Amino acid sequence: MHNPPHPGEVLKELCLEPLNLTVTEAAEALGVSRKTLSAILNGRAGISPEMAIRLSKAFDTTPESWLNQQMQYDLWYAEQAICNIEIGRLYVA
Repeated sequence: MHNPPHPGEVLKELCLEPLNLTVTEAAEALGVSRKTLSAILNGRAGISPEMAIRLSKAFDTTPESWLNQQMQYDLWYAEQAICNIEIGRLYVA
């Protein structure tokens, strides 16, 4: 897996921009604050299960697709952070 985009970037480029939606308009439609949506779009917050459901209903997608994007993003960054840490192998005798 190579440096996946933050799901907020995907949301902005593939959902909001093609529909010419402002952050305020999209936030109102999703039933969240502008601040909450802005944090996601700018990569400062992740997609929660609740937000994934909201997005799936608004854009006719699946919540799993949004959560999978978030998981791939989080896992990639976790792997980058831990790659220099020495970890011992544990075995059951």
